Amino acid sequence: MMKRLKFCTIGCGLAGAALVAAGISRQMRRMDFKGASVVITGGSRGLGLELARLFAAEGAKLSLLARDVDELERAGLELEQQGADVQVYRCDVADRREVEQTVAAIAAARGRIDVLVNNAGIIQVAPAENMDLNDYDAAMKIHTWGPLYTILAVTPHMKRQRGGRIVNISSIGGLVSVPHLLPYCMSKFALTALSDGMRAELARYGIRVTTVAPGLMRTGSHVRADFKGQYRKEFGWFSLSGTNPLFSANSRRAAREIVAACRYGKSRLIISLPAKLLNLTNAALPGLFASGARLAARVMPGPAAGGNRLHSGLESTSAVSPSILTRLGDLASRRNNEV
Repeated sequence: MMKRLKFCTIGCGLAGAALVAAGISRQMRRMDFKGASVVITGGSRGLGLELARLFAAEGAKLSLLARDVDELERAGLELEQQGADVQVYRCDVADRREVEQTVAAIAAARGRIDVLVNNAGIIQVAPAENMDLNDYDAAMKIHTWGPLYTILAVTPHMKRQRGGRIVNISSIGGLVSVPHLLPYCMSKFALTALSDGMRAELARYGIRVTTVAPGLMRTGSHVRADFKGQYRKEFGWFSLSGTNPLFSANSRRAAREIVAACRYGKSRLIISLPAKLLNLTNAALPGLFASGARLAARVMPGPAAGGNRLHSGLESTSAVSPSILTRLGDLASRRNNEV
């Protein structure tokens, strides 16, 4: 009896010591964003703008990158009115030269780069039959080559500083493949691999890399996605699922989780319970997940003859969307500079 009590005491002591050590390690990894130079791609709207607001509230010096000058100016003005130190740069992350020139300009203006958030993204929704190579190429350029270009551009600065943070916004679609989103999922899988590999490679320099895999979020970006095939029906199911609070996460809450993960240099963050369940099911019961994916593909809109032209969400409206059923997402669209 005494021997068992002794083992229990030792075990509890070791567990307590491990918890204390973990807490100390977490605090040592903590990053203060006040005065930090934070670069956000796709920072003019949607999740990028939500993140910019949070970093600004903590006193970060923001540099926002996006392709649309008008959207950048609106986002910059909003943040400036809230007292943020913000600079905006027109930059296409798919263009390596533009990325290198923009990062050099930011480093010269700010003196350093502490945080990079690779958030820029696109999404095409359609059956595989209505996708073409241009769709896959466009997704790879934005989701994979773009983050690689920005990482290669900022890491020399972070190495000289002996530290930094890189946050790559991948997706649950970068962990499990979803029907009608093949270019998106392919490119996000590649981004997940890039991010996880860079985490290991850059750790020796004090650079912590976080891979974020959100599920559906109510950022309002459903209106900026592109649709093909039976595009109005595709927009209908996509907007309904992406704005329904049962399936989608509040974008402000998601942004807070991402900022916290960046602060502590967390390796991976999966956002929303549905996304976590999808990932778990695919890992533990791949046959069941595959059967579910096949069923989903069967009930989704079929391919359309001559349906290979892209239509934006704003061009794909119907009686289903916008409607009272998509109200939360539509409100987010207006709040997050999507319309």
